[in-house]
Amino acid sequence: MFVGILQFELLMRDSQSLKDKRRVVQSLKNKLHREHQVSVAEVAAQEHHKVAVLGVALTSASAPRCGVVLDAIVKKISALPGARLGEYQRSVSPIEELALTELEADGTPTWQHEEAQSLADRMLAEGAEE
Repeated sequence: MFVGILQFELLMRDSQSLKDKRRVVQSLKNKLHREHQVSVAEVAAQEHHKVAVLGVALTSASAPRCGVVLDAIVKKISALPGARLGEYQRSVSPIEELALTELEADGTPTWQHEEAQSLADRMLAEGAEE
């Protein structure tokens, strides 16, 4: 079994409030889940109204299938009206590799916290420049 993971930033210049952001994020999460049968969650920058960091996860019997689905999702996000795809990271791994990940005290993988925080920091810096 293979696990596909995609973490991406979504930049929403027209968002004036967290309510505007939630509307866009919730719509995208529902659409991706419905059309691709993936799990989607907002994983960082929850308090910033112009930036969202989302994570997508899926499992498949084959690595190529995971890659095809993640590529389709990136393409779909790139075409979103009212939002721009920022940086993203994508990986496809055999489940055995993920099982060896070290965990934080709260049970989250160490790579998740470090990479999510780094990505969130870069996005906030970019958002401040615009």
